[in-house]
Amino acid sequence: MKLQGFYLFAFFAMGSLTPLLSVYLKEVEQLNGTQIGTIMLVGPVIMIVFQPLWGMACDWTGKPAKILSMATLLAGFFGLGYLFLHQYILLAAVALMLAIFQSAIIPVSDSISLQYTNKVKANYGRLRMFGSLGFGIAVFAMGRLSETNLGPTVIFYAFFIALALAAMLALRLPQESQATNRGITHGIKELFTIKRFLIFLAVTFLVFGPNLANNVYYGLFVEARGGTYTGIGLAFLLAVLSEIPFMGVAGSWIRKMGLLPIALVAGLASLARWLFYFSEPGLGVIYFTSVIQGFSLGLFIPAGLQYIRHIIPAHITVTAVTVYSAIGNGLGNWFSTFFAGIIMDKNGIYSVYLFFGILSLLGVFLTFWLIKLEKESTSNVGLSGQN
Repeated sequence: MKLQGFYLFAFFAMGSLTPLLSVYLKEVEQLNGTQIGTIMLVGPVIMIVFQPLWGMACDWTGKPAKILSMATLLAGFFGLGYLFLHQYILLAAVALMLAIFQSAIIPVSDSISLQYTNKVKANYGRLRMFGSLGFGIAVFAMGRLSETNLGPTVIFYAFFIALALAAMLALRLPQESQATNRGITHGIKELFTIKRFLIFLAVTFLVFGPNLANNVYYGLFVEARGGTYTGIGLAFLLAVLSEIPFMGVAGSWIRKMGLLPIALVAGLASLARWLFYFSEPGLGVIYFTSVIQGFSLGLFIPAGLQYIRHIIPAHITVTAVTVYSAIGNGLGNWFSTFFAGIIMDKNGIYSVYLFFGILSLLGVFLTFWLIKLEKESTSNVGLSGQN
């Protein structure tokens, strides 16, 4: 239950802060769109650089749980900076320091979980779904509490408390990683010789990046369709909680269909969702169709991580997962968020979802190509065996 508890509290913290931070910066700190966009983009940019560094440090030291605990606690501490600093440049500095340590949380915990579930033959999705539960509960609860006398600053207190609890649990997580005698940068060099890994990084950039960028724009989208703080929280709650059942069944579906076909189905679901939002649906329909997020992310997250685990040597697992996360959570998120902001300024919030749809379509095409390469590789191995 330690891994489940860690995911629950860590994602509760993220659900408390990420979806409502842009609204807080706009309404409380009175920042303009460019300033808000810059602060929201600090995290993805930092992830591009620091997530691989966290992974290399974990593989090199063989102590991922201790590193995870330290980073989690410091992320919570820096999150409190939003309460005391109010100038734009200082808020940007808070976002920078927060992002450095928060960038370790997801990839390092995922790598620990992947190694543990592989060892005991457990279902990774059934661990990770506790993260979706925590995120969904937090968004809904913080949306409601922000409209009470507590005010929107409640999101920062919740962020700190949840990460402090997660940091304590992190110290008790399984120590699955072993220190390597190779140079700290060796894993990166080895990773970039694996063609399938590079192609799947591109798929993650195109499919997962827009899904993360949607966390920034979804509140504005719901607001544009007539939603309130509570409505935004409800929309996030429905969308995120819908991931839970699909993560629960992802393991059995993967065994029946394979890792890449599941990733393909998830990409197609994302594509359908973005094109639907571009059509400017009614608020009630948005709530009803939020289950699409559960279908897409609830399948793509476990399938993607298990595919990485499948094609990467065990001694560089943490480095691989952090690089994978840097491309999806970092570079893909940054790219999608940044250009979506430009598109929104020129053409409105609905055009953002057409942009997301185009990216997802490219990701689907790349997944088809990767499936084709896998089949050709399997056929060649079979022919070699016959000879």
